[in-house]
Amino acid sequence: MGYFLEQLINGLSLGSIYGLIAIGYTMVYGIIGMVNFAHGEVFMIGAFHAVIAYLVLQALGITLLPVALIIVLVVTIFLTSAYGWTIEKIAYRPLRGSFRLAPLISAIGMSVLLQNYVQLLQEARPKSVPSLIQGNISLIESEDFSVSISYLRLFIIIATVVLMVFFTMLITKTALGRSQRACEQDMKMATLLGINVDRVISLTFVIGASLAAVAGLMFMLFYGVVDFYMGFIAGVKAFSAAVLGGIGSLPGAMLGGILLGVIESLFSAYFSVEYKDLAAFSVLVLVLIFRPTGLLGKPEVEKV
Repeated sequence: MGYFLEQLINGLSLGSIYGLIAIGYTMVYGIIGMVNFAHGEVFMIGAFHAVIAYLVLQALGITLLPVALIIVLVVTIFLTSAYGWTIEKIAYRPLRGSFRLAPLISAIGMSVLLQNYVQLLQEARPKSVPSLIQGNISLIESEDFSVSISYLRLFIIIATVVLMVFFTMLITKTALGRSQRACEQDMKMATLLGINVDRVISLTFVIGASLAAVAGLMFMLFYGVVDFYMGFIAGVKAFSAAVLGGIGSLPGAMLGGILLGVIESLFSAYFSVEYKDLAAFSVLVLVLIFRPTGLLGKPEVEKV
């Protein structure tokens, strides 16, 4: 029982990272109906920015961990958001009126470009940092087993829940959220009503990139190693999480990410780590067979 609970906590931590990336996918899809396949690379760039910012702070002698992490977070979000804004400006906006396949191809091209761009700048060797957040909290103590959660995993789970609530409120309660929902329903009518569609879409990409930056920082803290190819794997899994939960739904994206993380963790613990991806994608296929819109997704109403 203790081993199961430990693996469940590991799965929740990993799934929280997937969920944050998946929200970026689902926000962009919800407004323009396209999948930003370069979003995984934005997450990877965020992780690299976190590593570089931390190493620069160490070189400058800023060693107080809370201060260093806050500075790293701010710098990572700012720089990564700039990439998200640039991707929308270059790869999506010029093709918005084109046929639906064009932005998809452009996003795939941008994904390959960013991979090679980072590989050329940072080389192919993985970059690593030491474990920064130490210590744990004991949850259950008994004669048969004990269960504890590390401060890092607790931080990841709490931060993810807070961000999930914040961005759900942003979408449902603010003027920006109303503009986003208006663009999702009818972009032309939103323009006629005075909404700056280009600005709304750019801000959506910036928000998605900011969440990917936070996920990149969490990944760096969780694993301590980043490389130029990590964005592809994480991006595929996060996109699968968004589809599993119901693409277009923020709570669905988070739910899908947590489910994938838990499935991977439990399958790796009790069966074979080599087949954890097979288990996760098998569950995705089964869910979509019986519920094509995902767990929390709604059927798309075709406008005629």
